[in-house]
Amino acid sequence: MNYTSPRVCDPFTHFSRRRLLGAGGGLMLSGLARQLTLAAEKSADPKAPPVSVILLWLEGGPSQLETFDPKPGTKVGGETQAIATSVPDLQISDLLPATAEKMHLATLVRSVVGKEGDHERAIYNIKTGYRPDPTLVHPSIGAVLCQADEAGADIPRHISILPGGAPGRGGFLGARFDAFRTGDPESPVPDVKARVDDDRLAKRLEDLQSILEPQFARRRLVDLQSNRTLHQASTQAARRMMSSDQLSAFDVTNESASALESFGDDPFGRGCLAAARLIEVGVRCVEVTLTGWDSHVNNHGLQASATARLDPALAALLARLEDRGLLDSTLVVCGGEFGRTPSINPASGRDHWPHGFSTLLAGGRFRRGYVHGATSSDLKADKAEGHVADSLTIADLHATIHTALGLEPSHEYQTPIGRPMFRSDGRVINELLQT
Repeated sequence: MNYTSPRVCDPFTHFSRRRLLGAGGGLMLSGLARQLTLAAEKSADPKAPPVSVILLWLEGGPSQLETFDPKPGTKVGGETQAIATSVPDLQISDLLPATAEKMHLATLVRSVVGKEGDHERAIYNIKTGYRPDPTLVHPSIGAVLCQADEAGADIPRHISILPGGAPGRGGFLGARFDAFRTGDPESPVPDVKARVDDDRLAKRLEDLQSILEPQFARRRLVDLQSNRTLHQASTQAARRMMSSDQLSAFDVTNESASALESFGDDPFGRGCLAAARLIEVGVRCVEVTLTGWDSHVNNHGLQASATARLDPALAALLARLEDRGLLDSTLVVCGGEFGRTPSINPASGRDHWPHGFSTLLAGGRFRRGYVHGATSSDLKADKAEGHVADSLTIADLHATIHTALGLEPSHEYQTPIGRPMFRSDGRVINELLQT
């Protein structure tokens, strides 16, 4: 096989709590592991800024061969050419010229391997780190991050701009950690302006608190001594948001024309600009969705159209975060649910391919100017075996992201039905992280 710069990750250098328990001495190690987990999370530098996440979600399955892992001049390469980047000896697709100039800020993983080839199941897998389970719903990264540190902004701290088919969910952590969904930042955030005058609104809120809320609580057998329901909490959060100056972070119309143009003055570009603004006011996770990657027919044309929207926005986002000193405290993740097949089908398209695809990570604790993994350029008949060097699973990717965010992957939740569940059951790939 023809690989480029293979790097080997020793699977024995990381021992998760689950592996330790399986080795014997379960009771003793269980208590020890719990103490180590608590100690690790308490020992985090209290002066270090919390790390936030911007997820550029490429819904539909971007082709690694037309984005971050081109194979020009080969049977699998198609029409895409490769261009040099700001990292020596690293080339990416010629469809991403602006991004190529910012690759020194990023870690590029070319060897993500999954087991789901269906859109819905693969999206769930990538966004949660777990494969779908009919017995529970796992939380997305944004929900995990917000649950671990609930202090923050008056506006929602987990936001989905231009939400696609599956915005981030709170899962078993609770619906309050679901992403707040909003559209093109060119338009105002919906439902945050009162439709009546101030006096009438005040009267409505008074009646809600003194009449309707007690009745609501009694019907649901809530302990009235606490005088608290989830409905009340939601109402109070909505009121804080409606009156918060932080709402202006959604409004990109007061940005300069040059700033808007640099991001690509379209819904996705404006969404990425809004994401940067939201991070600045304390939002912990923003996902911005870009559709148009599902290229079963006319692969090159569809991928070229989608990359034309991605390229300026991604490059401008990284530049803005770096210029404002926010890249160390913000992790940008760019990828989709899977890649596309090396072979081109009779309709000039590429089909689903979870057996070795690319994800870009920039900022936070991730290394800069680093490439991890490789895929072969002489793959025949779409056989996955032996296709990827230095592979990592989706669970490994999540465990590494959690670590980069200052979260212990082996932290154990208790789900509402009392089922223990780890944040991640993957292994941390330390090669991706700064030492």
